[in-house]
Amino acid sequence: MATIFQRGKFWRAQIRRSGYPALTATFDSKLAAQRWAVEKESEIQKNSPERLRQRIEMRQFTLNDALDRYEREVLPAKSANARKIEPTYCRNLRAVLGPFPLADLDGAHLSRTLRQWDQEKSWSPNTVRLHLALLSFLFGVARKEWGMPDLVNPVPLVRKPKLPRGRDRRLVGDEESRLLAACSLTNPELADIVIFAIETAMRQGEIMDLEWRHINWLDHIAYLPETKNGSARLVPLSERAEAVLQRQQARTKDQNDRVWKYTNNGMRAVYNRAVKRAGIEGLTFHDLRHEATSRLVEKGIPIMTAQAITGHKSTQMLKRYTHISAQSLVQAVRGQN
Repeated sequence: MATIFQRGKFWRAQIRRSGYPALTATFDSKLAAQRWAVEKESEIQKNSPERLRQRIEMRQFTLNDALDRYEREVLPAKSANARKIEPTYCRNLRAVLGPFPLADLDGAHLSRTLRQWDQEKSWSPNTVRLHLALLSFLFGVARKEWGMPDLVNPVPLVRKPKLPRGRDRRLVGDEESRLLAACSLTNPELADIVIFAIETAMRQGEIMDLEWRHINWLDHIAYLPETKNGSARLVPLSERAEAVLQRQQARTKDQNDRVWKYTNNGMRAVYNRAVKRAGIEGLTFHDLRHEATSRLVEKGIPIMTAQAITGHKSTQMLKRYTHISAQSLVQAVRGQN
């Protein structure tokens, strides 16, 4: 039976039963204390001591606790890319939801958080969705591996920001020759990086992290041990891509390390200046991956083969990156080569 007594202006309720953890709560009125006691005693009747203990612990387990455990136990086993970016997502989630018990995080809490981010942050819809994906994954781990099967994942309960249409920027007219000329004036290595991007459809990080030991000259392949998707990939090298590597090889004294001398940020900065010098507008380095992917499809390479080359997770994502030129469509219909 529950014990209810007044202490000062407040009413205190206690429930003690053999084999169960003690429950205590304070209320403004005796009626509220009585209602709570009836509710908790009903729960005790329905649950085993162990299950009740789990539920109480779950009520005390905050998002901060969950993220600490996630970074300690789960994150070290994930890909290099995840280990690099997810601590930032964890920090952002802590800033707004950290003190909340995991069991109390519901759709309403999360919706308020999304509105707060929309007002205070200049994040893209995809950045918001990546934060939500991490939170959803965290709830899944807690339910399956941390003994909290009663947790309700709030992420499916909220509306996620819509992703914009995929960029369709491609090189047009003489932009490729103008871009390469401007890059060559800056540094011939920069021009070769641009050519390599167009020939291989590799991501910027994959290109800049490439090491000589991962180039297989005999099989004409670049091996990527870790990619954004967390899996290794083999990238076929065209004759033009191999020629780029041969030129860079001649420039490089130490061939036991990275292929390119630029850092990621350094290359991006000089590339943007070269684009401006060439008088080209709205062409990011990532757009070269769109260009390369589209060219693979225009060559008639099967979709699944193109997907294997580019490393897209799905054909749907590959489709977002593929923008076939009108000229190629006309040639396909009219049977022209």
